[in-house]
Amino acid sequence: MSSVTLAVAPRTDPNETATTSAPKLQQNSLRQQQPAIGGVMGSLRVIELQLVAFIMVFSASGLVPLLDLVFPAVTSAYLLVLSRLVFPLYGTTTGSTEIFQGSRLFRFYVVLGTTIGLFLPLAYVLGGFARGDEHAVRSATPHLFLLSFQILTENIISGLSLFSPPVRALVPLLYTVRRIFVIIDWIYDVWVNKALPANAQFQDVAWFWFGRGLAVASLVYFSINLFGFLIPIFLPRAFERYFKERDEVQAKTAEDKRSAAANKLPTDKKAD
Repeated sequence: MSSVTLAVAPRTDPNETATTSAPKLQQNSLRQQQPAIGGVMGSLRVIELQLVAFIMVFSASGLVPLLDLVFPAVTSAYLLVLSRLVFPLYGTTTGSTEIFQGSRLFRFYVVLGTTIGLFLPLAYVLGGFARGDEHAVRSATPHLFLLSFQILTENIISGLSLFSPPVRALVPLLYTVRRIFVIIDWIYDVWVNKALPANAQFQDVAWFWFGRGLAVASLVYFSINLFGFLIPIFLPRAFERYFKERDEVQAKTAEDKRSAAANKLPTDKKAD
């Protein structure tokens, strides 16, 4: 689920003139490819935002610990400080904001993470609410609460295009690290603190093991996502793009200063 918006957002081609001058057959091919790339992920983000609104209202019922309630505010303030003092934006704010352009396999990986991280836990919480299983609701709600804020932050940052690549890459990284600890608490709740009743029926057994399996699957997926994608791939590419843009801007500034000095020199000599 991490970095869905930032990693696979629909691309905006800055070279529109090159596209308009291409043959008609190539333009038609590009039009056919763009919905295939952005359509599924765009629809997925719309569904996510609708669910986020519901999750945040549902989470306001006192099921989220104080530390998790404060975490989004502290993280947002920290990201703002980084964006102003450490990693200011270089270059223009127009054009593509994506950091990582994934393949179809990567998109399947993102959809799988959305299912494991958002849809199934939401079904588990709603099912627990319907069954009167307060333990299940309380165990999974903090994870959904943090994930909802991660989705909102990623969509806001991607839409504004006012933050540098390292700051945008740190959003899923920071939230994923925190959610891994929350998921570990979730696993402890369903594997240690919750026992199966002696007179449990088949649906009770299925529900019991569904909660256990979902908690473990969430931990496995987001651990792989953190240590196999965000840290070794996503974050380095964000820094690579950032420093490349910074070097280009600094080189252009230095060239403009040299040009200005060269144009000013003959004028000074002529005055002498």
